[in-house]
Amino acid sequence: MDSDLEAIRQKRMAELQQQQGGGGGGGSPGGQAEEAAKFAQEEEQRRTIMSQILSPEARERLSRIALVRPEKARSIEQLLMRMAQGGQLRGRVSEDQLIGVLDQVEAAEKGRSGGKGGESGGSGKIVFNRRKNVDSDDDFDF
Repeated sequence: MDSDLEAIRQKRMAELQQQQGGGGGGGSPGGQAEEAAKFAQEEEQRRTIMSQILSPEARERLSRIALVRPEKARSIEQLLMRMAQGGQLRGRVSEDQLIGVLDQVEAAEKGRSGGKGGESGGSGKIVFNRRKNVDSDDDFDF
C-alpha cells in the first residue's frame, strides 16, 4: 500500500513539475521539486484529516461536490478542519450534518452577495422545464 501511495505521489509531483516548468525550461528544478513535495504532503495531510472527521457517506458526498465545484468543496473542507481544530465537532460528521453545513454556507454566500440570484437563478435546485409538443404534424403542412 505504501509503495502505491509513493507511486501516486511521484506521478503527481511529475505532473506538477511539468505544468510549472513546461514552457520556460529555466528555474531551479530543486525548488520546484520541494514545492511539489510540500504540496503533496499538504494534500495527504488534508485527506487524512478529512477521513478522520467525516463519515464514509459524508466523504463520498463531498467528493461528488468536488467533481462539480472544486473550489466550494475546498472551502467546505477548510471550514470543517477549522471546526475540528476549534473543538466544535463531536465525533464524525454524518452526511446529514454535512448537508446542514452546506446549507449554512450557501445561505451565508447568498447573504454576502446581496441576495441576488446566482448562476442558477436562485435556489440552487435544478428545475427541468420541458417543452410541450402540442402538435408535431404542423411541421409537415405545405
